[in-house]
Amino acid sequence: KRGILIRKGEAIQTMKEVKIIVFDKTGTITKGKPEVIDIKTFNKTSEKELLLISASLEKLSEHPIAKAIVNKANLKTYKKVTGFKILRGRGLEGKIGKDSIVIGNQTLMKEKKIDFSKTKKVIEQFEDEGKTTMIVVENKMVLGAIAVADSLKEDSKEAIFLLNKKGYRTVMITGDNERTAKAIAKQVGIKEIIANVLPEDKAKKVEELQKRSFVAFVGDGINDAPALKQSNVGIAMGTGTDIAIESGDIVLARGSLIGALQAIN
Repeated sequence: KRGILIRKGEAIQTMKEVKIIVFDKTGTITKGKPEVIDIKTFNKTSEKELLLISASLEKLSEHPIAKAIVNKANLKTYKKVTGFKILRGRGLEGKIGKDSIVIGNQTLMKEKKIDFSKTKKVIEQFEDEGKTTMIVVENKMVLGAIAVADSLKEDSKEAIFLLNKKGYRTVMITGDNERTAKAIAKQVGIKEIIANVLPEDKAKKVEELQKRSFVAFVGDGINDAPALKQSNVGIAMGTGTDIAIESGDIVLARGSLIGALQAIN
């Protein structure tokens, strides 16, 4: 009745020993459908131009943030991009004509030695509001920043409040940077964050936590499968990808965190 599918009997046995519950952020705590909330332009760039350049590159990526930018731009035609490359967990790059375009987070800017000091204040303000910010750069000059946010699922806050009350250690794992992650954790009442995590490192982080006690991992995406497998009990959102569901010991058909709480109970 509650949409809880227990795929492995031993999950019930193990769940009693679990002290730490790790949540993936996107699609688990949040709805997983990010939207562009703010756009700030610099160096005499128009918003239209900023979106045209960004969407032309982002159109070639499958990432939810990329989709949000493409939806916002809502264009009929795009610029031709050559040498397109996805830089995992950091952003992307390519060329439009002779111009080198880099779109990504602060880590990527530092890596490419791009000076974004003039925009830092704006970026930090966006991040303090829990938004993920992409910096758009043409030939090492910052054109603007695009802030994307993903709204929380209605009952995430309630579920986490009740898990905290029961004495579980709640942890959120995310590719977002520290600032954005803290802002979101604060909104839902999560005690601890592990930020700046590349998709392939999630399982490693779970393993580190397992040195202290049994860990349940709640996730929904393709890159959550190894972490779901690594944890003592993997709880997969039924609204997520098939591979995540295959890796889960417990599957929540409704994709709500209240289901995680009920499954634990």
